Amino acid sequence: MVAPRANWKGFVKFGEVTCPVALYTAASSSERIAFNTLNRKTGNRVKREFVDSETGDTVERDDQVKGYEIENGQYIVLEPEEVAAAVPDSDKTLKIEAFIPCSQIDTTYFDKPYYLAPHKMGTDAFVLLRDGMKKEKVAAIARTVLFRRMRTVLIRAHGKGLIANTLNFDYEVRSSEKAFEEMPDLKIEGEMLELAQHIIGTKKGSFDARTFDDRYEAAVSELVKAKIEGRSLPKRKIPVASKPSDLLQALRESAGMGAKAAKPKRTAANANKGAARQKAAKPVAKHKPAAARTRRAV
Repeated sequence: MVAPRANWKGFVKFGEVTCPVALYTAASSSERIAFNTLNRKTGNRVKREFVDSETGDTVERDDQVKGYEIENGQYIVLEPEEVAAAVPDSDKTLKIEAFIPCSQIDTTYFDKPYYLAPHKMGTDAFVLLRDGMKKEKVAAIARTVLFRRMRTVLIRAHGKGLIANTLNFDYEVRSSEKAFEEMPDLKIEGEMLELAQHIIGTKKGSFDARTFDDRYEAAVSELVKAKIEGRSLPKRKIPVASKPSDLLQALRESAGMGAKAAKPKRTAANANKGAARQKAAKPVAKHKPAAARTRRAV
């Protein structure tokens, strides 16, 4: 088996302790199903080209340059050498600035995960940092230049090594207040809340990523297979949202406490007999005196 290639090599420094480390990609999309864009008429692959928005002419790669729009249609041109010079110098060191309790971590800021492993002669210091963070139940906040950008990194103990998550900056994370601003102020209590707690209790489990299946990939794979074999896939039913008026009954059924009893089916013969019995049992209306009818109408 070929050993994974490090994406970055450098050092982790906490206090006056420094240990060499290597950074490896922890998540990859290379195994996902990939599509090519085709010309529907010819079936040939199409290629992407950059064209001048005014002239319509194709712009070759060497003639492309970065530009920042300052006004509508007016740009400041940034040459590759200028952009490279503006990137902070990298000292290849993840400098730990603080240790924070794991319970305070807001995963909303997580960007990409990387495995952090000792490199060459740094095992002792690496294990010291890992085990120290495990015992204190803390994570480390560090900063360094990664992939030509200054990044903030959250480092946590992970199995035999460490895992480093690059973090989004605060301006990149949208406020949750806007997402929930139309959320009504409701308070659920009583039987409905108790049933919800009961259902949650019966569904408790443990985190095991091996049990998670990529249903999109599986569905697309099955679709491709069906197209090759010349068959169609059955249409799936669209879930219907529970109405507020049906919520309590749905909770009871989910908890196994209020399942709807299936009505026994009646044959046509039995249905006719039932109708005949109802008709026979119906009393014949007697004529009432006019005075009685008048009093009842008053």
